[in-house]
Amino acid sequence: MSRLNLVNPETATGRAAELLGAVKAGMGTVPNLTKVMANQPAVLDVFLGMGQALSKGNLDAKTREAIALTVASANTCDYCASAHSAISQSLKVEQSEIDLRLKGQSADPKLTALLTFANAMVDKKGLVSDADLAAVREAGYNDGDIAEITANVAANIFTNYINHVAQTEIDFPVVTTG
Repeated sequence: MSRLNLVNPETATGRAAELLGAVKAGMGTVPNLTKVMANQPAVLDVFLGMGQALSKGNLDAKTREAIALTVASANTCDYCASAHSAISQSLKVEQSEIDLRLKGQSADPKLTALLTFANAMVDKKGLVSDADLAAVREAGYNDGDIAEITANVAANIFTNYINHVAQTEIDFPVVTTG
């Protein structure tokens, strides 16, 4: 059971009702994470805004989901591992690849370099080394890509931490990271 209230979309009012309605319209459902965030609509607004903005970057949805899986595992967030595994499956990512991404790896060496960099950011709290940057650049990522990778890592840390605080009840097929 969640330690923070799950705002019921049917009884929500004001901005919370608006945002939860937008989530339902976009996803067809209202995940528990968004119900937790709706306790403070500004938080849900930030979450939705980050996702919308990052979807306009150079990284495609499968790559953004790969980052989400790696960061979820690095932060031991079973809610996010479960949610992003389900989303990855909906994007036709093979289960074996999802399993690799949860370990910060991929069958694609370029994506492995990106995920290794993402893991380094989490492990080092953003204080990556020159060698970490050189490795991701060697794989073909430029400074704009690196900024975008960093933003995606930060967005996922945000959701991981909310789930840790709330102990959000998982409403996806359960995937454990530990």
